[in-house]
Amino acid sequence: MKRSIYLMAFAALLVFVWSPGSVAADKIGFINLQEIMQESIAGKKAADDFKKYYEKETQKIKNMETQLKKMKDELDKQGSVLTPASRSEKEAAYQKQMRDYQLLVNDTNEELKRRDQEMTQKLMPGIIKVIRSIAEKEKYTLVIDVATMPIPYYDKGSDFSKRVIDEFNKVK
Repeated sequence: MKRSIYLMAFAALLVFVWSPGSVAADKIGFINLQEIMQESIAGKKAADDFKKYYEKETQKIKNMETQLKKMKDELDKQGSVLTPASRSEKEAAYQKQMRDYQLLVNDTNEELKRRDQEMTQKLMPGIIKVIRSIAEKEKYTLVIDVATMPIPYYDKGSDFSKRVIDEFNKVK
């Protein structure tokens, strides 16, 4: 649904931009925001911070998985020799640990999403400012992000992502 809306908007924009009266005067540029965010110095630093957090949280999850497996193995091995009361007590402890594990995984996933969005929102204003600056200097009528919109073909000479990265690195 979202993709078809983008395609319709893009098609309408192309019809408007390439109308007979404006073909000679219009200049279209292309960028790849994803590449800019990954290749810029600020983007790499943010990605490293994100990776460190991810690894730390993944280690917590793995430790809890190991504990759960150990509890389950003990329960399976000792299940036949335990009294019904102690067996139900161990099963309840295992179930509680399993709920804690599921909560940790869900909380970690939510936090990772939040941090990713936060990183994007932090970098985007500076990147957009650089893109606008270059587009205004070089008289681009339209700048299209090839990372968010499927474009079958575009002239790579009109892609100025590398210049945006260089300028953004200078600013940061």
